[in-house]
Amino acid sequence: MTRQPRLVAILAFDEMEVLDFAGPYEVFTVAGSVTSPRAFEVTTVGLTREPVAGRGGFTVIPDHDLDSLGDVDILVVPGGAGTRPLMQDERLIAWLRERAAATPLTLSVCTGALLLATAGLVDGLPATTHHGAIGELAAASPTTVIEAGRRFVRSSDRIRTSGGVSAGIDLALAVVEELAGDDVRDDVVEEMEWLWGEEA
Repeated sequence: MTRQPRLVAILAFDEMEVLDFAGPYEVFTVAGSVTSPRAFEVTTVGLTREPVAGRGGFTVIPDHDLDSLGDVDILVVPGGAGTRPLMQDERLIAWLRERAAATPLTLSVCTGALLLATAGLVDGLPATTHHGAIGELAAASPTTVIEAGRRFVRSSDRIRTSGGVSAGIDLALAVVEELAGDDVRDDVVEEMEWLWGEEA
């Protein structure tokens, strides 16, 4: 039996890209608010519970640290400049590897794919990332089939990757559609006014 609401955890870290974090946060939060019973609930996780400062000083106080986060249904890994030092953080990389094995869906946004690659999670799989980080992804995971220019890629049944920054919104919307239906997705798009004026 599927748990309701599905619990979405979004990783927060210093120098993360703000929209990589906030875009999926908004999509899944709105999807929860337009469904009854709630289809999704969102929480945040950091390496510690200390405040983290994303790009431009955007501050997040994580709800959980790596050790206190319980089971979740979806894990979102944002990108940003902060992913590069985290590629050397053995504790986080091991945590990502273990979490992905136990979590139904792991999503990366932008250069969050570099962390998945470092953890071996996209070995031999199709994946994408920010257009400026294609070479870094290839270096981190030489067997990954890189699909440059895609908004998002279904890397496997359990792994999804997206392009840069705003592409994380599209990936999150695709997951909402898959898990909760196209009517819920459409309600979220309308509430967010995503791609407003596209038909004008």
